[in-house]
Amino acid sequence: MDHLDQLEAQSIYIFREAFARLKKIALLWSLGKDSNVMIWLARKAFFGRMPFPALHVDTGKKFPEMYRFRDHYGKEWDLDLRVEPCPPIDAVDPTLPPAARSAARKTEGLKMALAKYGFDGLIAGIRRDEEATRAKERVFSPRGLEGNWDVRDQPPEFWDHFNASPPQGAHLRIHPILHWTEADIWAYTKRENIPIIPLYLSQNGKRYRSLGDQDITNPVNSTASTIDEILVELEQTKVPERAGRALDHETEDAFERLRVAGYL
Repeated sequence: MDHLDQLEAQSIYIFREAFARLKKIALLWSLGKDSNVMIWLARKAFFGRMPFPALHVDTGKKFPEMYRFRDHYGKEWDLDLRVEPCPPIDAVDPTLPPAARSAARKTEGLKMALAKYGFDGLIAGIRRDEEATRAKERVFSPRGLEGNWDVRDQPPEFWDHFNASPPQGAHLRIHPILHWTEADIWAYTKRENIPIIPLYLSQNGKRYRSLGDQDITNPVNSTASTIDEILVELEQTKVPERAGRALDHETEDAFERLRVAGYL
């Protein structure tokens, strides 16, 4: 087994553990490169069809290319797609900085979806190398009754033994690609020929490395117009993956406040 085979096997094991040990789960589909890899892995794990819903918590502010991708591949991949709206900005904590407040709409929308469907497990495509706060996560991460995350009370995970019992009335977040890197995602996407949104490829000297809402996400300077060129670029660049996210340039604690409140 090569490096990608090992990553794939570990992620498939996590998917199957979550499916076997939790009663009602869903995969959070953000439409980006990471969650598309997750759907690919889930379909492999369950012999071609994902046996639980794909949940898109929709802010209504994604790029048109992302909505076209969702509508096309939701059908092609035969997904049980649930699209749930987010509340207006007025319903969100007014003390947050502007981009964080906009992003927090997704947290509130997710809470509404949880209340509607009663999921006890949500599969999310975060990675430890993406952002410092996410590096503190566990593969099976308990959330409180309000969806909040207690960074100081995370269960130990030794030798792939996971705590898959959510608190009463709460849920677990499951992170099958937590151990992957950005370069791993792209190398696997190339190997498996997974469809991608064209915004990830350079156009006029710029491309998106991370996709979010259109009004709080910006491209970075790049000439990488193929996945091979992206992989070469990642070996050389010192620009953070989320450099184009306005949220990551606001007050130092803004992202951590969102994460503690239940943001992905």
